[in-house]
Amino acid sequence: MRWPEILRLRLRTLTSRRQVEDELDEELRYHFDREMDENLAAGMSRAEARWAALRSVGGLEQRKEECRDMRGLNLIDNTLQDAHFALRQLRKTLGFTFTAILLLALGMGASVAIFAFVDATLIKPLPYKDSTRLVGVFETVPMFPRSNLSYADYLDWKKMNKVFQSLDAYDQRGFILSTAAGVEPVRAARVTDGFFRTLGVSPVLGRDFFSGEDLPSAHRAVLLSYGAWQKRYSGKPEVVGQVVTLDGEPSTIIGVLPREFHFAPAEPAEFWSTLHPAGGCDLRRSCHSLYGVARLKAGVSMQAALADVKVIAKQLEAQYPDSNRDQGATLASLAEVITGDIRPILLVLLGGSGLLLLIAGVNAANLLLVRAESRRREMAVRSALGASKGRLIRQFVTEGLVLVAAGSALGLVVSWWTMQLLTRLVPENLLLRMPFLMGLSLNPRVLAFAGEIAVLALILFTVTPAFHLSLGQTREGLADGSRGSAGTAWRRLGSKLVVLELATAVVLLVGAGLLGKSLYSLLRVDIGFRPEHLVTLQVAAPKAAYDKDEQAIVLQRELVRRIEAIPGVTSVGVTTSLPVSGNGNTTWFRVIGRPWHGEHNEVPERDVSAGYFTALGANLIRGRFFTEAEDGSKPSVAIINQALVRKYFPNEDPIGQHLTYLSEPPKPIEIVGIVDDIKEGPLEVATVPALYIPFNQSASRYFGLVVRTAQSEQQLLPAMTSAIREFDPGIVTAQGATMTTRINDSPSAYLHRSSAWLVGGFALLALLLGVVGLYGVVAYSVSQRTREIGLRMALGAQPGAVYRLILKEAGWLTAIGVIVGLVCSTGAATLIRGLLFGVKTWDLATLASVGLVLGVASMLASFIPARRAASVNPVEALRAE
Repeated sequence: MRWPEILRLRLRTLTSRRQVEDELDEELRYHFDREMDENLAAGMSRAEARWAALRSVGGLEQRKEECRDMRGLNLIDNTLQDAHFALRQLRKTLGFTFTAILLLALGMGASVAIFAFVDATLIKPLPYKDSTRLVGVFETVPMFPRSNLSYADYLDWKKMNKVFQSLDAYDQRGFILSTAAGVEPVRAARVTDGFFRTLGVSPVLGRDFFSGEDLPSAHRAVLLSYGAWQKRYSGKPEVVGQVVTLDGEPSTIIGVLPREFHFAPAEPAEFWSTLHPAGGCDLRRSCHSLYGVARLKAGVSMQAALADVKVIAKQLEAQYPDSNRDQGATLASLAEVITGDIRPILLVLLGGSGLLLLIAGVNAANLLLVRAESRRREMAVRSALGASKGRLIRQFVTEGLVLVAAGSALGLVVSWWTMQLLTRLVPENLLLRMPFLMGLSLNPRVLAFAGEIAVLALILFTVTPAFHLSLGQTREGLADGSRGSAGTAWRRLGSKLVVLELATAVVLLVGAGLLGKSLYSLLRVDIGFRPEHLVTLQVAAPKAAYDKDEQAIVLQRELVRRIEAIPGVTSVGVTTSLPVSGNGNTTWFRVIGRPWHGEHNEVPERDVSAGYFTALGANLIRGRFFTEAEDGSKPSVAIINQALVRKYFPNEDPIGQHLTYLSEPPKPIEIVGIVDDIKEGPLEVATVPALYIPFNQSASRYFGLVVRTAQSEQQLLPAMTSAIREFDPGIVTAQGATMTTRINDSPSAYLHRSSAWLVGGFALLALLLGVVGLYGVVAYSVSQRTREIGLRMALGAQPGAVYRLILKEAGWLTAIGVIVGLVCSTGAATLIRGLLFGVKTWDLATLASVGLVLGVASMLASFIPARRAASVNPVEALRAE
């Protein structure tokens, strides 16, 4: 019979059971009557014919059972009976039921939530065609392992390479968008004309950039992100062909990108403009401002491509020694470029949630063993009455299914809630740079992962009691009678499981302790200035009005004057790059009067106003600060930090010495001051040598304001914005924040903080579950040894001796668990050493603290059953036994 017909009959059996039973009766009655008729025709009496027919048929009820078995009716009946019985049993032990469901939900919720982040970041395919062939292309210099490309180098790499099907470039930048309501800053990206074709992405509306549309002579064209199309143009298709003004230049909207498109290295971007290299940095080979993305030719490996680009870098170094000296090349998969530093954090969190799931599973196994022990007599009686081993196991399977179904449903709810909570905890500026997290959901891959956990839980919930109640044990249980066994075997197994729980908890606690200590060290790094009562604000002035240095200087002076007039403001400074932003914007220099052979002494350059260091609260080590009079008409001067002194002027006095950029003829720059090391780059990166130039000698229409106030920082930001708009409504401001917020929300601080908090949360839950597990083992042991304890006390044992007996047992379990855990945690810490800052993997203070906390918590948890044991009445205990 074909499966569809079999399935139809099975369904009919379920939906029309009474009719099926009537048909079965009618059919068997028909065969019985035919047999009767044949027997009567053979000359038998009616009674003889009936008995002969019954013998021939073999009994009507037996035949009915056989037919029901063939149709699956008995299986369904038995399953329903098992399900009803399982529900009754679980209702009778609500404490066990809720605890088991809660444990499964807790372990599954944490694991599934973290896996959802791992899936969105590391597993989900990138939204590009054949994304495994996409690579990020970088230059390398001693200071930056992955450096930007210069536009000239990009053109040469594109022309000379033999391994890329296509190579394009991009950079992230902001534009000033002019609208009827005024101007506003918008996030954008500049790309070369083939950028989207390299990615394999086509607009959902309009067209892609034409070849040559990124040249300076071409008309400016932009593509909209899907979000910008919906937000700014209400999703109207008529947007294609409209003209927008970006940075004072008219640009035509030529299309809209797909909803699912994102490109994290350039996000968040509303407008995707063509590159249009037209001056300044774009046309200097020594100025690196672009990133490359390439599609490998079919059959070309990463190693072959890397070898090819290294050869090109060597050729360019030989051809352009002034600009390309010590400049190499490197590649990375685009997936690695996009995920950045998140990958190790997510893997650590996934490991932490996995350990938490392990502890929850061990705790559940302990509960199941206790319950199985208490049901030994029940199982023994059922076995003695004829229940097969398979039927008993099926009962466990049914109960496990009920528990796993409830636990899994609750676990998915917990995971969804956890995902939403974790997403909201990500600072908005960081979340915008991680667009792959926007679609976080319980997608099929995440649900499949949850299903695998549920299957493992079902196996655990089924195998544990079934294994414990082996056939031999059930007979033993029947013989033990109502007194019950001491459960020595279970106590041994349960003790081992508790040791495993405690050891796992130690690993998580040590990991959380090390990460927490790293965060503490990170946030207390000497940043070289006073961040409290400091407000920062980015300013971008229109090119048409402030493109010349003189105009930018006037703008800076006027804004400083107006902001200084705001009540509560004590000092104002200006810089082209705010602290803790990065070590980019570098320059090359050499010391005049020293031999020089073309080497590149690369340092970050910051163009700062006369009041910058005062506003920042930086320490002047020697010399002086800049003065407002030091502009382009005066001799060039510079201030250096101590890191530059240590590297380039060891055992020398740099004050009064002269530097120069790598220009011909050299232009002397006198060193007039030395300041303490200001943290320009990430918190965890050592401060590098830095060069500070007067803003009035290197002005820009893009700069950051640093304002120190004696009042609330938050109240100052609106006043600053208003003062700037009153001066010129065409100036845009953005990224206003207190310096403390900038530091706390910096990527390095956030990644360390989030990993410390999450692993710390897992560790606290693990500590709680481990201690509860120990309590359960000790409490059960006490309950099973009541008669022994009563006998000891009847023979003269004092309560103190009983306390010592119970606490000694718990102490041994704790000690073994802590020792094993400390050994394992030392090994595990080496796996996360890349996430640690200012702390060793074997930090003795952390290891000792964890051992002490777990020891104290375990003893407190064991004290309750010990106290119960010490209060046993010997007479009542012996009488009850």
